[in-house]
Amino acid sequence: MPRPTLIVFARSPAIGVGKTRLARDIGAVQAWRVYRAMSTRLLWKLRDPRWRLVLRLEGERPDAAWPRLRTEPQGRGDLGVRLSRAIQTEARVSVAVVGTDAPEMTPARIANAFRKRDAIGPATDGGFWLLALSPRRARTATFDGVRWSSAHTLEDTVRALGPLARLETLTDVDDGASLQEVLSRR
Repeated sequence: MPRPTLIVFARSPAIGVGKTRLARDIGAVQAWRVYRAMSTRLLWKLRDPRWRLVLRLEGERPDAAWPRLRTEPQGRGDLGVRLSRAIQTEARVSVAVVGTDAPEMTPARIANAFRKRDAIGPATDGGFWLLALSPRRARTATFDGVRWSSAHTLEDTVRALGPLARLETLTDVDDGASLQEVLSRR
């Protein structure tokens, strides 16, 4: 039986690229350091023989930041277009997509999502840390009407895709307060 695919959506780690709310709270250089460390730790942690790991980087060129991973560009378009493209490309098997903002993500949580097949992991900020889809649902996944980076992202995504099993809620690190919250639990 073919292994499912775990797609990690990330940005190339560079000062001033992404994590703008975190940078406002702790400074651009420190936000870059946190993002780079958090992403690298998560990418190593998510390597698992139960699935294929694919890193999709924002921008048009694969990045050398994580040279041992299969890396592909996300391509053009808003987040919904890029997610649809990535998910549909891998739709011959079950697909899960995650970002790099939820450091409490674990292989066990990913495996649980693949077992449920069509599932979403809520984030405390109103978004989601994981979306898992069966091949049938992945082939037609579109994100029309989703208000990204808002308190409505989770519910808009469920509305766009249809019913999904709910997983454990995790904290996305988007600002200084959420960073402190995650660090306090370690």
